[in-house]
Amino acid sequence: MKITTLDEALKRIKELEKEVAELKSENETLRNRNFGGRKKHDDAWMSAYNDFILKYESGKTLVEIVAEGDVSRRTAYRYLAYYRELKKIADNSKSVRK
Repeated sequence: MKITTLDEALKRIKELEKEVAELKSENETLRNRNFGGRKKHDDAWMSAYNDFILKYESGKTLVEIVAEGDVSRRTAYRYLAYYRELKKIADNSKSVRK
C-alpha cells in the first residue's frame, strides 16, 4: 500500500493506532490468564512448610514428623531439602559479609 496524500497517511495512522490498542488488549489478556496447576509457595504451602520447620528445629526427626500425619514422607524430604538449601544460602551470605 503506497501512501501518496496526507489524508491517506492520517487514515493509515488511525488504523495502526487501533491495531496497536487491540494488540495491547490481547497482550494484557494473555498476561493475566490462569495457567492452572499448583502454585508454588502459596500461603498453604508456606504454612505447612513453617509448621514442618518448627517441628524439625525443635529436635523431631523426619520419621516423627511424618508419623504425626501432617505431611507425607516425600513432602517432608522436599521441605528438608528446601530448608537446607535456604540455610546454605544464608550461611554463604554471612561468610561474604565478614
